[in-house]
Amino acid sequence: MKREELGRIILDLKPDLKKGNPRNSEGAFMELENGEIIFIYSRFKGESGADHATSDLAILRSTDGGETFGDEQTVTTCEGEDGVNVMSLSLLEMNDGDIGLFYLVRTTYTMCQMFLKRSSDGGHTWSSRVLCTPYDAFFVVNNDRVTRLANGRILIPAARHEYGWLDAPDSGKIYADSRSEVLFFYSDDDGRTWKQAADKCSIPFHTYNGAGLQEPGLIELADGILWAWARTELGRQYEMFSLDNGEHWTAAQPSRFTSPNSPLSMKRAPGGRIYAIWNPIPEYNGREKTGCFTGGRTPFVIGASDDNGKSFSEPVIFEEDELSGYCYCAIYFTDDKMLLAYCAGGAAEKSCLAKTRLRSIPMEQLRELFPDGSNI
Repeated sequence: MKREELGRIILDLKPDLKKGNPRNSEGAFMELENGEIIFIYSRFKGESGADHATSDLAILRSTDGGETFGDEQTVTTCEGEDGVNVMSLSLLEMNDGDIGLFYLVRTTYTMCQMFLKRSSDGGHTWSSRVLCTPYDAFFVVNNDRVTRLANGRILIPAARHEYGWLDAPDSGKIYADSRSEVLFFYSDDDGRTWKQAADKCSIPFHTYNGAGLQEPGLIELADGILWAWARTELGRQYEMFSLDNGEHWTAAQPSRFTSPNSPLSMKRAPGGRIYAIWNPIPEYNGREKTGCFTGGRTPFVIGASDDNGKSFSEPVIFEEDELSGYCYCAIYFTDDKMLLAYCAGGAAEKSCLAKTRLRSIPMEQLRELFPDGSNI
């Protein structure tokens, strides 16, 4: 694999334990009608940066096309959402021009659901929320995953885990199954009401598969076929396809993307090219461990496809610190650049999830790096 200095780092959102901020992670971008670019992310508070710890949503604003971002402001708090945790958001332009903010609320330690709020004033104020996963369960939806199809349907790819109390709810004994199945929620009225698609996707649970299908994502291909994927512990991302706007899906099978149990991110750029960003080296027996949690999430690579996802270029490494991990990448395109935001913590932060990095890459550099016909 080639190595390349891609663009430049705009900002590192470092944790600050002295200020009660142990983790900054999982965000998404959006450009507004006035040219302002917003970035909303999960800002943890207190002493713990664990997924179940206390967190809010914060917003940063750029008035210079994503070159710099200003001071943070709070969008919503976990207390204001009657939850113990708020995180993993997506941003989507709604049909009336509103900003759609999709986010997870962990109401209890056994229930986690996705909600939608709207803003008609650039993210300064927000509407009341709408429940997008309309029954009680523990759902995981990654950041920057909610997708609008060409026909207007909004799709949420979700992983459902079995969570529950082993005894009485006040016993503190929780049953948690790390093995999840993938399902999809959709709205055909611009997010006002939600339904679950007919099919669920799963793979056999066995000794060497402690994850099932986790943290799914999807894109719509040029011919209207939907391509979904999910991370596994089996050395590859697994993939599924839908021919009817997400109602029914093919059986999950191994994809071309090798990886540890870490999410793959994929987006279609204006013009049709598909970019994929992922960790290509699976966890294997004997792979060296670091002194902090990285999950084998290094190196971080990017590849491109000019044939509707049938083939991809040779991946290019753009992050490779052996003591760090890179994951949960948000991808956004402006007229002249690709904006990325991803977890990039390491030894200093004691977890790859604690720090988020914002990077700006000129589209011209990507065209030079991946010339037409570079697929293999």
